[in-house]
Amino acid sequence: MRFFNTTGPVVAADHYCIPPLDRLNLTEVRRLIRDKRYFVLHAPRQTGKTSALLALRDLLNGEGRYRCVYVNVEGGQTGREDVEQVMRTILAALASWARMTLGDEFLDSVWPDILAKHGPHGALDEALTRWSQASAGPLVLLIDEIDALIGDALLAVLRQLRAGYVRRPEGFPQSVVLCGVRDVRDYRIQSTAENAIIAGGSAFNIKARSWRLGDFTRDEVLALLEQHTEETGQVFTEEALAVIWTQTQGQPWLVNALADETCFYGEAAANRSLSITAEAIRQAQEQLILRRETHLDQLADKLQEERVQRVIEPLLSGANERTFSAYDLEYVRDLGLVAQGRPLRMANPIYAEVVPRELMWVVQEEFEQETAWYVDAAGGLDMGKLLTAFQTFFREHSEHWVARFQYQEAGPQLLLQAFLQRVVNSGGRIEREYGLGRGRTDLLIVWPQGEETHKIVIECKVLHKSLKQTMAEGLEQTAHYMDQCAAAAGHLVIFDRRVGRRWADKVFHTRQMASNGVEVDVWGI
Repeated sequence: MRFFNTTGPVVAADHYCIPPLDRLNLTEVRRLIRDKRYFVLHAPRQTGKTSALLALRDLLNGEGRYRCVYVNVEGGQTGREDVEQVMRTILAALASWARMTLGDEFLDSVWPDILAKHGPHGALDEALTRWSQASAGPLVLLIDEIDALIGDALLAVLRQLRAGYVRRPEGFPQSVVLCGVRDVRDYRIQSTAENAIIAGGSAFNIKARSWRLGDFTRDEVLALLEQHTEETGQVFTEEALAVIWTQTQGQPWLVNALADETCFYGEAAANRSLSITAEAIRQAQEQLILRRETHLDQLADKLQEERVQRVIEPLLSGANERTFSAYDLEYVRDLGLVAQGRPLRMANPIYAEVVPRELMWVVQEEFEQETAWYVDAAGGLDMGKLLTAFQTFFREHSEHWVARFQYQEAGPQLLLQAFLQRVVNSGGRIEREYGLGRGRTDLLIVWPQGEETHKIVIECKVLHKSLKQTMAEGLEQTAHYMDQCAAAAGHLVIFDRRVGRRWADKVFHTRQMASNGVEVDVWGI
C-alpha cells in the first residue's frame, strides 16, 4: 500500500503523489536547457524541489540527449567558511552522484589532484571543464541545497560557475540549475576574506530565470487525496476536503501530514470503511502542532531572527505601520511563512496557529489556570468569569509577563491568547485571524457543549485614538465577525497601553450595542 509522504523526495511506487514534473513549466525548462542557460529553482522547505529535480534528471537521461547529474551540496555546510573543506566535500559528492547516475567514474580519478593543484578557488571550475571535455554528450548539472553554503564557500562556488560559463557546452556544463529556499539574487553573502557583503546577484549574474515552485492547487490537493480513496476505498467527506484545503492552502507537507495522520493512525487506519471527517482533520492538526513536528518546529525557530520578527510582530498586533524593509519581507516569503501578494498575511491558517502558540508556549505552560474553573453547570464556558480573571491577572502581572515575550509590541495580545489557550485546550479550540493594517486580532473560541457547538468571538484592539472612537470601531468589527462566524456571543477587549494611565481608569467592563443591534461585552484592560 502506498502512503502519504512527509519525509524526503517522493517515490511514485511508494507514495501518493502529484507527478513532480507536472509542477514545473517543463516547456520553459527544456527551452532554457536547450539554449544553454543557467537558472534557479527555489521554494520553501518541504515543498517538492528535490523531487522535481530528480524527476527532471531522470527525464533528461532517459531521452539521451543530455547527461544530467543531480548533486546535493548540503554536506558542505559543516565546513562553514573553510573553502577547501567545503570544496572537497562538493567534489567528492559530485563524483559519487556521477558514478551512481551515469556510471561515469571520470571525476573519481581526477578531482583530488585537481584540488591539490588548482586550490579550492579553482578546483570546481577545472573539474567541470575537464569532465565536460571528456563527456560523451552535453552535461546538465542540478545543484540542490545551494543556500546551505555560506560566506566565502558559497562565493567560491558561484564565482567558479560564472567563470566557466563562457566555455559551455564543450568545456563546461551546458546548463546549471541552482536550487534552494531563496532566489540567488536575494543572497547577502558575508565574505570574511573580503570583509564585505556581496550580493548573490553580482556573484552569479549569469542567471537567466528564476522560478518559485508553488504550493499545490486545490485540484492537486483533491487529486492527491483521491489516490488514497481509489486504492483503499476510504473516502474523505466533503467537509474534510474543505478543511484540508482551507487550513493548508495547498502547502505540500501540511497536506500530506494531515492526510497521513488521519488515514494511517487511529481508527481510520484499522477500519477503511470509516470516512475521514472534518473533525478528524482538526484533531490531526492539533496533534501535529502539539508534537512540534520538525517542519513546524523549523519554521518556529525562524521566529527568533530579527528580520523575521520585524515582519511577523506587526502582523500579530494588527499594526497599521510597516516597519520592515522589502528585503525582510522577501526573506519571510521565501521561508514560506507569509503568503505571496496582498494583503499581507500568514501563508495558511496552520502557520497562523503555530506562530502565536510557539511565541507563548513557555508562558502558557506556567499559567496556573484550570479549565474546570471556568465551566458552568451546563458545560458551557463562562466567558465573563474568564475575562474577569484575565483582567485581574493582567493588572497584577502584565509588566513582568509581557517583558518575557521577544515580540513585546504584540505582548498583550499574546498574553491573552496564552491565558485562553491554557483554559480552552482541554475542551475546545481557538481560531485566529490577524494581519498588517487590520488594527485588531480576531479570536474565535469553538466550544462543544453537549450535542451543540458554541462559538464565541473575542476581538482585541489596542487603544491608539480616543476610547470612544476605539470602542465604536471595535463594536462594529466584533459584530461583523460574529455574523461572519455565526457566533452567539462577542467580546471586545481594548488594551490601553498609554503611559501614565491609572489602572482604575483602564480596567472596566460594560455591555454595548453595535449599529446592527448586536450586544457586545466590552472589556478595558
